[in-house]
Amino acid sequence: MRLGLISQVRKVWAPIGVKIVQKIQITYTYIYLHLAVDGINGTIDWIWAENMKQESVVKAVEAWQRVGIDALVWDGAPSHRGNAVKVLNPVLIIQPPYSPELNPAERVFEAVRAEVEGRVYATITDKREVVEQFLRELLASPERIQKLAGGAWIQETCSSLANPAT
Repeated sequence: MRLGLISQVRKVWAPIGVKIVQKIQITYTYIYLHLAVDGINGTIDWIWAENMKQESVVKAVEAWQRVGIDALVWDGAPSHRGNAVKVLNPVLIIQPPYSPELNPAERVFEAVRAEVEGRVYATITDKREVVEQFLRELLASPERIQKLAGGAWIQETCSSLANPAT
């Protein structure tokens, strides 16, 4: 997920007839959130990167492999298809083009965006801290992660992979 200081206007509640004015920010500063989501057990693991180049993706995959995360739902991003990533030999579940709804992490990204967008931040570090706090709250609530990212089709698929005879 690319996190930046370009504001996104969000829906807000207001009394009828009251004009809403939201501050926006246009600063081309970004940081990237790599997120591993286990929707079955309700856990998440995240890594921050300065870019989405192959070297950054390799560092994330290596870190996840060290903690036992070996399967990744992957889209067609160029940094995901590189040889340096393939050498690490993770189990890859490749998404069809234009299908982010199949990636459990995208559901969590939606929740993150709902939490942090619609406000102006002084620095990218300030925004990152708000995201970090939200991710820690999610991590403390496995049932919330399961609700966000553990859809029935994911549970059925994982169950059939664990028990191929059924």
